[in-house]
Amino acid sequence: MNLINKIVVPSLKKATQTSLLLIKLILPISLVFRLLEYSGLLVYVANFLNPVFIHLGLPGSTAMIFITSLFLPLYAPLAIITSMTLTLRELTILALMCQLAHNLPVESAIQAKTGTSFWAMFSVRIVVSVIVGFVLNLILPLEMGMPTFLQTSLESINSLWGVFVAWAMTSFRLVIMIFIIIAALMLAYKLLEEYNLINRLSKSIEPILKFFGLPKSTAFLWIIGYVVGLAYGGGLMIDQMNEGKVTKAEGSLLNYHLAVSHSVIEDNLLFAALGVSFWLILAIRLVVAWIVVWLRRAFLKLKGRIIPQVAYSNI
Repeated sequence: MNLINKIVVPSLKKATQTSLLLIKLILPISLVFRLLEYSGLLVYVANFLNPVFIHLGLPGSTAMIFITSLFLPLYAPLAIITSMTLTLRELTILALMCQLAHNLPVESAIQAKTGTSFWAMFSVRIVVSVIVGFVLNLILPLEMGMPTFLQTSLESINSLWGVFVAWAMTSFRLVIMIFIIIAALMLAYKLLEEYNLINRLSKSIEPILKFFGLPKSTAFLWIIGYVVGLAYGGGLMIDQMNEGKVTKAEGSLLNYHLAVSHSVIEDNLLFAALGVSFWLILAIRLVVAWIVVWLRRAFLKLKGRIIPQVAYSNI
């Protein structure tokens, strides 16, 4: 009973509050997209951007989804995706691109508070997302089938009433999915916190951190970033820096890693619920994070060698 009152009830209450805030944001966005689709305006957008997005294996109309993801949380582009008819191949590419580059103004600002350049984080995530989209278009099988979420083609919507019906059906499923995923994450985090498992896990993942090129001092923050994302993780990083547990240089390396790979459980579950392979997108994000950090370390090492030489030549 104590466990229910201490963990379950607060978690469900927090999940309900968070879900309501997200629903107020995403449902109007998805409805607007439905109406734009019905009006035919998206056809012009698709035709204009198709020459660019075709190199990413995506129709031009998905540009609006990617642009939306740049400025809003991942739930917003997700709401639009459920209003479209996409192949599983297209959805997989789009899922990775949106995961790598979403909510950039907020998340980059949070990382900037920990000492890493806002524009560095902003730029890295956009560039990496486009590169990943391009590479995936080259290597993914051309035939991957169709995703599992409800699809309503343009041809089946021949009235404004049909638009609202289709929107209501996809929105209902999306609302249920959001609450279940957020509630599960809240419960998981509360349990980890209650039984002090995060600190224990921090010690056990040191070999993993070494592989990713990250210092041992970032273990706790790495787990937090993977479980609850950048917002809460950034706040904890500031606290740990103030306490001297993590240096600015160590925090910067972690920021480069988390910029392209954070909140992997929640983000991946969202797209897995639509039919994308959870393990495929997880593996790709981990590989990308590994590449980004080791490239950053190589850059810093090269910079450290060049600057002293330049300084010496000016003496």
